[in-house]
Amino acid sequence: MRLSEGRVLYLARESLNRLRAEGLAEIPNYSLALRVARELVADWNERGDAIDAAVRRKIASIKRGIVEGSPEWNILYRRYREEEMRKKGPAR
Repeated sequence: MRLSEGRVLYLARESLNRLRAEGLAEIPNYSLALRVARELVADWNERGDAIDAAVRRKIASIKRGIVEGSPEWNILYRRYREEEMRKKGPAR
């Protein structure tokens, strides 16, 4: 799912605010922290998009043509997504 720049910024800002409100982090330079958080959220989103595309290609390559949304498609999607996540390793 493609997130807009505004949504990425919103998620980064909310994450920092929550960390600060719950006393989990002190943020002396909020603008720097916001820039880094925005980059992390954007990278995470791009990684998820790349994994999604790879999984959809894998399912589409199956000769018998599995219909998206069917129970079989959903099972394969989850299985292939887990495989891709293991292959790619943890984010940063």
